[in-house]
Amino acid sequence: MKNTDYIIQQTDKYSANNYDPLPVVISEAEGSWVTDVDGNKYLDMLSSYSALNHGHRHPKIIKALKEQADRLTLTSRAFHNDQMGNFLEELCTLSGFDQGLPMNTGTEAVETALKAARRWGYEVKGVPKGKAEIIAAENNFAGRTIGVLSMSTGDLATDGFGPYAPGFKTVPFGDAEAIEEAINENTVAVILEPIQGEGGVVVPPDGYLKKVREITEKNNVLLMLDEIQTGLGRTGKLFCYEHDGIKPDVVTVGKALGGGMYPVSAMIATKEVMDVFVPGNHGSTFGGNPLGARVAYESLKVLMEEGLIDRAVELGEYFFKELREMNSSKIKDIRGKGLMVGVEIKEEVGTGRDFSEKLMKLGVLVKDTKAQTLRFAPPLNISKEDLDWGIERIKKVFTE
Repeated sequence: MKNTDYIIQQTDKYSANNYDPLPVVISEAEGSWVTDVDGNKYLDMLSSYSALNHGHRHPKIIKALKEQADRLTLTSRAFHNDQMGNFLEELCTLSGFDQGLPMNTGTEAVETALKAARRWGYEVKGVPKGKAEIIAAENNFAGRTIGVLSMSTGDLATDGFGPYAPGFKTVPFGDAEAIEEAINENTVAVILEPIQGEGGVVVPPDGYLKKVREITEKNNVLLMLDEIQTGLGRTGKLFCYEHDGIKPDVVTVGKALGGGMYPVSAMIATKEVMDVFVPGNHGSTFGGNPLGARVAYESLKVLMEEGLIDRAVELGEYFFKELREMNSSKIKDIRGKGLMVGVEIKEEVGTGRDFSEKLMKLGVLVKDTKAQTLRFAPPLNISKEDLDWGIERIKKVFTE
């Protein structure tokens, strides 16, 4: 039987070196727990960066996946299928948006939104062709395609991949006035994450999104929010922007939309924005495929029927309370919303990687981001008992 060391060496030999995973090889999973090839069990408190809001292998979503796989998996968009409409109706009804455009990965959804914003600028706002500008926040993360990198500011993700696409401006995250100052007659959109997940679980000041919404409406500029990581219950609302009582023009969703089974993403928007697309100017062979659509439909139903959003509120409040009551001298900051939690570690006591490895040895899986921050994002349906089991080990690492 192949053990951990063998599989890691095999992977390192044949895989590109574009990730630095923890030295654990997972072979089975159920709910909030995973098992490695050597038989060790771990509590998953990362949830594949929030793609597993429903936990591993949720039985209802598994059932839908198997049933659909036995009927029809792919048609391309050359033909209609009997699942995409159900999925998009459910997504639009829940979100309150007019229409959706299904894709596969979160990055594709963001690229779709960027294309829509530019075309809207030319066809609706009247910006001169080739002059459209989009404002993004520094420290953002929406993927690693050339288009997305063109609005990114992280050296590691962007270095060596230029030249980048023109037409983007970046301003400090959390500074609404900076956005207002950056807007000009050619600005077509502002794109933001409500909370910067990959950027270190950075939460903007209260009222930030509300102020940005007012600025964009005043200047006839689209507000596009990337909810790929923060959406679908993670922060205690269906979408994180609901905490600010606003509604953007465009939202991108992904990760948990696929129920931890299958890559599904979408751009959802007002009809005015979506009407810029006509047959032939955007698409995806797998986007809206019946297997992904059935899985996404079921994942939305499970999210609502099992009250997972309310659980994110209840368990999130409890988790934050327990973390703060540790009063650990090793922690610089604790921040987040719902069950999206960032614990920033003081540089003098170690890195996020150091602490994620310590937790792994105690049976808890998390991952560092931005060097010093641990990102905790357990499944929304984690039991209170399992969360307490994880908290006990987190306290051990941070208080001993």
